[in-house]
Amino acid sequence: MPALGASLATSGAVGVASDLAKAPSGRVRMLPVHTDLAGLFPWGGLRRGSTVSVHGSTSLLLALLAEATAGDSWAAVVGMPDLGVLAAAELGVAVDRLALVRHPGADLPAVVAALLDGMDLVVTPRARLGDAQARRLSARARHRGAVLLTVGSWPGADLELRCASYRWDGIEQGAGYLAGREVTVTARGRGAAARPVRTTLRLPAPGGGIAPALPALRPRPATDPVGVA
Repeated sequence: MPALGASLATSGAVGVASDLAKAPSGRVRMLPVHTDLAGLFPWGGLRRGSTVSVHGSTSLLLALLAEATAGDSWAAVVGMPDLGVLAAAELGVAVDRLALVRHPGADLPAVVAALLDGMDLVVTPRARLGDAQARRLSARARHRGAVLLTVGSWPGADLELRCASYRWDGIEQGAGYLAGREVTVTARGRGAAARPVRTTLRLPAPGGGIAPALPALRPRPATDPVGVA
């Protein structure tokens, strides 16, 4: 997993990461996502040139990188020094195709812009960017055919993903280890994504990765003899 410095990203030395050459005109326009996430996208995956904002879950953000990096795509994360690389690997991210710029400093907009020229996916938080800077970065992603994934609200995002309804598994009667988490993800955006869609997932699932939500358990009838001496 390479760690890029701001000087590299702003030097113009970043090439198209997936093939280290100029992207051909026939380059695939869609980057894959996990099967259980595909229904959240009207295009069935991450459309090149789009901006997707993620609210409420770093795990969901990392899960969006997994299928693409498992293929021949590269991703970069800028300005998130506390990102857990082990957690990324457990969610299926190919960390040897993940570049980190943990501390871009005041150069954050320039670093993100440079990486959009060369990476397939670029992740950045919104907190330190003004509206005008955010819109310019979305325009650059659209022009370069990269996917811009953002943490928090983003002006003009093509799609917003929101995580809610957390339920942890693994703790029984106050004891045990956290084994997995069930979340509800809602997607809504512009154009084909204007109609909201929702899915419930295990993220992370026991053992890592993503899995469908467990079916709801029916309460046991009071007359059920199971467990009665």
